[in-house]
Amino acid sequence: MTDKTLLAIDNGTQSLRAILFDMQGQIVAKAQIPLDYYSDHPGWSEQDPQVFWNSLCRACHKLSRQPNVDLSSIQAVSVTTLRNTVVNLDANGEPLRPAIIWTDQRELDSIKPLTGIWPYLFKLVGVSDTIKNFQTRCQAAWIAHHQPDIWRKTDKYLMMSGYLNYKLTGEFKDSTASQVGYIPFDYKHHRWEKSNSWKWQIAPIELEMLPELVKPGELIGHISQGASEATGLPPGLPVIASGADKASEVLGSGCIADHQACLSYGTTATINVTSQRYIEPLRFIPPYPSTVTDAYTIEYQIYRGYWMVSWFKEQFGHREQDLSVEMGVSAEQLLDEAISKIPPGSDGLMLQPYWSPGVKVPGPEARGAIIGFHDGHTRAHVYRAILEGIAYGLRDGKESIQLRTKHPIDELMVSGGGSQSDVAMQLTADIFNLPATRPHTYETSALGAAINAAVGIGLFDNYQDAVKAMCHKGETFQPIPLNVERYQELYEKVYKKMYQRLKPIYKSLRKMD
Repeated sequence: MTDKTLLAIDNGTQSLRAILFDMQGQIVAKAQIPLDYYSDHPGWSEQDPQVFWNSLCRACHKLSRQPNVDLSSIQAVSVTTLRNTVVNLDANGEPLRPAIIWTDQRELDSIKPLTGIWPYLFKLVGVSDTIKNFQTRCQAAWIAHHQPDIWRKTDKYLMMSGYLNYKLTGEFKDSTASQVGYIPFDYKHHRWEKSNSWKWQIAPIELEMLPELVKPGELIGHISQGASEATGLPPGLPVIASGADKASEVLGSGCIADHQACLSYGTTATINVTSQRYIEPLRFIPPYPSTVTDAYTIEYQIYRGYWMVSWFKEQFGHREQDLSVEMGVSAEQLLDEAISKIPPGSDGLMLQPYWSPGVKVPGPEARGAIIGFHDGHTRAHVYRAILEGIAYGLRDGKESIQLRTKHPIDELMVSGGGSQSDVAMQLTADIFNLPATRPHTYETSALGAAINAAVGIGLFDNYQDAVKAMCHKGETFQPIPLNVERYQELYEKVYKKMYQRLKPIYKSLRKMD
């Protein structure tokens, strides 16, 4: 008899992957389709939604052709996608415009003032800038203002997850754990906001335009006949709700207790803790919905994160990129070899990783900074300083989360592309002064989606049992005392002071833009 498997569709920023897992959380087979985007204006990032659907279909067909794949073994399908990426559909369910991707930097200049008590209330509690950020970054408001004809034709306004779930099932349903973006979502109660919420004033959306929400682990629908013909998947397979990629990554790393933290070394670097209570990591910044039903994921993020690694490679890593082709290894591996010889602290070179504006920490004036240069520093020192700066930033996040939750974090699971670097793993253990462990698989967001599917169809009674069976620890890196001492001194005496000391300069630069 064929062993049972679960299919996870993971639509990330750089690629879409169809991954088949067994009941022990091991990858049976995987198919990957790279993704790219285009920009008609500086700072924009868009792509035709059909590209994502076509990539999903190609990935499924590619998966099915692998010799060890038996599609009849699949028990359920679950979808996890990148966050805050929106799709406008007409009354026939067809895209009206390109999807706006989460990396898009456009802002709406023509902001309508809020009515009622809200402006006074927000001014009183000191969050006017936070609300202004929501107003300027709300994609729905931008489309309604700049493309009113498209907005008038918009029948459904969905996150990317909702779009792919619709294409698979024909149902306009989506997971509560996928609603991370500038939409009228109630993060505390995991539902659409009540009609009197200020969010409906900012996002010109009608409730009927939004999908029906279901909890993670609940049924979205079944693979339709049309989707079966397009993907090759058996018709009638249940499609189970999962969540956005970061939330899925936390579950797939096995971090479902409040003493565990999941570090994600991805395009956006994050630290997440699962909580049964609604606790804001920063005042008036909500925790996001967890893929564990009715729970929250408390998140602190560095928006550019490991994007800085890609930036460094493109700007200064040409030698490594050329060598990587000749030697058949990745450029990151070659860079890791170069920085392994550099002592902790990069010989005094310090990087503050806030290379994009934030809402509260960092604020809208934020810039990146590298200080401490001397004539002995090399490109490799800069590269190591990037990795250290990201880890410093996430340690700052850990301390903020601990302060809010009153629970100490004593276990680190590190996932994402950066976790494949031994140097990054070791310096993480040293900077946090905690053991840092890789999950057994790099594909943790897909594994999280598979766990949702497994619990949703009753293969496990609860998430604790599913995590115990499907999540396993890989290599653990122990903190090295001498390194811990060095990093502690740099963190307290330099890193913690950098942003506040440089903030007035950032504000001056912002005025000059």
